[in-house]
Amino acid sequence: MKKIFAFAALAAMILACSPKSRVDALMAQMTLEEKIGQLNQLVGPELTGTEASQNVEEKIRSGAVGSILNIKGAENVRAVQKIAVEESRLGIPIVFGLDVIHGYETAFPIPLAMACSWDMEAIERASRIAAEEASVSGIAWTFTPMCDIARDPRWGRIAEGAGEDPYLGAAVAAAQVRGFQRDLSDSTCIAACVKHFALYGGAQAGRDYYTVDMSRQQMFNEYMLPYQAAVDAGALTAMSSFNEFESVPLTFHKYLLTDVLRGRYGFEGMLVTDYTAIKECIAHGAAADLKEGAIKAINAGVDMDMVDESFNKHLAEAVKEGKVSVKTIDQACRRVLELKEKLGLFDDPYRFCREEQAAELLQSDKYVSDARSVADECIVLLKNEGSVLPLKEGARIAVIGPLGDLSKEMLGCWHVMPKYHEQISVYQGLVDRFGADKVKYAFGSHVFDDQKVESKLALDKNVLRRDKSDEALLAEALSVARSSDVIVATLGELARMSGEGCSRSDITIPAPQRELLKALAKTGKPIVLVTLAGRPLVLDWEDENIPAIVTAWHLGAEAGNAVADVLSGDVNPSGRLTVSFPRSVGQIPIHYNHKNSGRPRGDYAPFQRYTSCYCDVVNAPLYHFGHGLSYSEIEYSDLELSADSLSRAQLPLKVKVKLTNKSGRDAVEVAQLYIHDRFASITRPVKELKGFQRVAVGAGQSVELEFELDKDSFSFYDYSLEKVLEAGDFEIMAGASADDRVLLKKNFRIVE
Repeated sequence: MKKIFAFAALAAMILACSPKSRVDALMAQMTLEEKIGQLNQLVGPELTGTEASQNVEEKIRSGAVGSILNIKGAENVRAVQKIAVEESRLGIPIVFGLDVIHGYETAFPIPLAMACSWDMEAIERASRIAAEEASVSGIAWTFTPMCDIARDPRWGRIAEGAGEDPYLGAAVAAAQVRGFQRDLSDSTCIAACVKHFALYGGAQAGRDYYTVDMSRQQMFNEYMLPYQAAVDAGALTAMSSFNEFESVPLTFHKYLLTDVLRGRYGFEGMLVTDYTAIKECIAHGAAADLKEGAIKAINAGVDMDMVDESFNKHLAEAVKEGKVSVKTIDQACRRVLELKEKLGLFDDPYRFCREEQAAELLQSDKYVSDARSVADECIVLLKNEGSVLPLKEGARIAVIGPLGDLSKEMLGCWHVMPKYHEQISVYQGLVDRFGADKVKYAFGSHVFDDQKVESKLALDKNVLRRDKSDEALLAEALSVARSSDVIVATLGELARMSGEGCSRSDITIPAPQRELLKALAKTGKPIVLVTLAGRPLVLDWEDENIPAIVTAWHLGAEAGNAVADVLSGDVNPSGRLTVSFPRSVGQIPIHYNHKNSGRPRGDYAPFQRYTSCYCDVVNAPLYHFGHGLSYSEIEYSDLELSADSLSRAQLPLKVKVKLTNKSGRDAVEVAQLYIHDRFASITRPVKELKGFQRVAVGAGQSVELEFELDKDSFSFYDYSLEKVLEAGDFEIMAGASADDRVLLKKNFRIVE
């Protein structure tokens, strides 16, 4: 009772102060050990990693915990928060975090899929809904957006980001931050986190956690813009990444964490490590033990240690030894307390624990409807030879493939708390749209030949069925196929085949599924291949032999309904790729905004020795960045520039282009604007995205779009890492993708 009374008196004093003074007053009461305790994040019982925190309640009472991740549910959070507020000496509330990546209970499409909508309002809305659901459930902090540019689809975490382009990635990151943090006075808003800082997506060979090696010039020009955009949007927190760069793990990289993130970008928030990252620096060879790791991390600019407890164990001693200053501890502690202040936790430690609201709000009909409409926009029609799609009314449809009726596997990586019985499979979505008498299903094949791999990755244990032989499964599938008018082949990846720790060396459709598809092709029936995956797949054989191909990614709760919307034609597909699809694993890493060599070879030019090309395939990807078809025909014309040349002071340049819908069906088009800096003080990419507009074009109608290219559009970081705007010649390009064959082009010059 005395402890609670003492806290109440201290709390009253603190609450009477201004926000800044509150933190000052609180820090004046804190011991060194209590300050260090605020820098400690423990993990709850539901783990994402390999470590479990011990004696959590005892540590909370002693003031040794600033944050906890992975406790789910408002009632559970409230119980733990009560210990911190009522049983610790100073009653400092805990901030609870969770990986709310693409929805809380209402699962939206994975981030890579959402980026393919090119719809920033939809992405912001999805983040807003995720925040609303998480915030009533006790969660005040999410570890998103992932701002990592990824050019290697073997890397599993490509699923969590926006793809290969920094300009688009920046727009997506900013939209996510706005969605989560919109107005922090509103208790439905939670803190966003800029991750993974930095360059994590550049891991060599697509291996997760692996080395990243590039020049600083490349870093600033090709990778860093999304992080900066998230900071500029006001993200309250950031996370250091696992990888090393310049032979230094990012957890210890003072240049990036302090000089760039805080200095160049002006980040004032709280910086947390990734999961057990300090301890992992020992394996990197960058620290002899956990104590050295703790010292290097905090001196580099880290504020909070996720899970390792290295700060609690070693920083007090390091201060006594003069290896860490009290000022450094105070600075980190202040950032943690300021985060809690901004989240309103000192005013009401339980403001995010709203059990009654949670019961009403979670997975409301409106949220589920929003998840479906967003998913509709993410589906990309890659090929539609012979107008196989949309499916004809009254047609007999065979849904064949192991992913066709596995609703859990539609969720993708990093789903948090979905109600599994409420997810919609592709088969169910088509049954609901066309009727059970018109749609039949056959499992067809296993996902993998290797049962051990399947058992490790399967979320839905129906994947593991071995009640029938391979021959029997195939015979059943062929029987269903032959009695149909059209086959919808549902193939690809399980949810856990992408995401953290799920790199693949071969990103073709796994062998049993591809053999099934080849057998189906021999029936002569028209086939629609629907790939369900968390990454681009190599679809070279499929593109050559299958008339219609749709990439549906992992679309979340409403995946099946969204696929049915597009296949039926109820929705005209509008998704566009934000990653290049390679035609061979040997082309990886592949991205549209590459450099020319001194012996360039065109994307589709045949092999010629002593030029930069392959002997066995053309340079071009199978499907270009920005590619996507619809059931309408959109023509681009009349590309116009406001001037052929301008000085720097006369910028911006205005660019106009006309879009005409030459079909009898309304469409949504994603118009893309690119530039190419022909000659500069450093070599520049063959093209760079500098604008896009998602626009409705009515049947038979035309629209004129206008873009502006300002000084930033033409600027880059030079050899000295200074941002410069140089005079010179440029190509201005507009069209439906980064494919040169579909781009309109005009020349432009910036003069002295």
